[in-house]
Amino acid sequence: MPGKLLLIILDGVPYRNWRRLFGNLEGWVQQGDARVWTHRAVLPSISASCYASIHTGVPPQVHGCTGNGNVFRLKEPDVFSQTRLAGGVTGAVAHSFWSEFFNRHPFDFVRDVEYDEPDSDTINHGRFHTMTGYGAANQMTPSDVDLFGSLTNLCLRFGLNYGMLHTCTLDSMGHRFQHESHEMDHACFVMDEMLAPFIPRWRQMGYEVIVTADHGQDARGHHGGRGELQQDAALYYFGDAEGPSQDTVIDQLQLAPTILSRLGVPIPDTMKAPPFLT
Repeated sequence: MPGKLLLIILDGVPYRNWRRLFGNLEGWVQQGDARVWTHRAVLPSISASCYASIHTGVPPQVHGCTGNGNVFRLKEPDVFSQTRLAGGVTGAVAHSFWSEFFNRHPFDFVRDVEYDEPDSDTINHGRFHTMTGYGAANQMTPSDVDLFGSLTNLCLRFGLNYGMLHTCTLDSMGHRFQHESHEMDHACFVMDEMLAPFIPRWRQMGYEVIVTADHGQDARGHHGGRGELQQDAALYYFGDAEGPSQDTVIDQLQLAPTILSRLGVPIPDTMKAPPFLT
């Protein structure tokens, strides 16, 4: 397989927070080492629906996940399954919904929290968390530096061709504190600082890197509906591919076929949107 790529999803970060508060990412853009575009989520702009669309390349009206209370094993071809068909090795460090969508449903707290399955048709190496007990009084989110370290560990141990990481920290902070708050500003600052040392390391390991969100949040910490604050995030790309003009809005359905094209994997007929990197 000619390509290697990591997809980093920081859940629930609106475009304006990316461009204002992520100084390391913006510094790489300023230096010419990264490119950034607007990335627009599907509708509903709710987490599970977006997760499913990001990896299948089809809208919720096709894959059927209407929200976080409707999670099941998806039937459409996805980035993991297509990479495996082409002989690649896959890994994920993420919320348990990803395992349920793309490997097994329902999630088993013992069997599925950590697995290494070289013969799997989808995710070979998984490290998952459930956030059971999540609420305003307790986020139940792991430290993000631990998640970044876990993904790097999988890359080094198993030679992943495709790896993805998903963290809910900033989505949870937005729901708790909304977006005009010291707490939210600080949370974005900490995330940017934790992520920054890993990006050059991943690049040195031969990976292209995409950093983005599944959706945004409005000023009251809400998402699920239509509108720039709820739907729009930034998408940062570190790699050698050519992309569209900076004012282009990337459709979320373009992510799956773009990832497969960068890996050198055939794109299934179900993924209708064109890749945005060439």
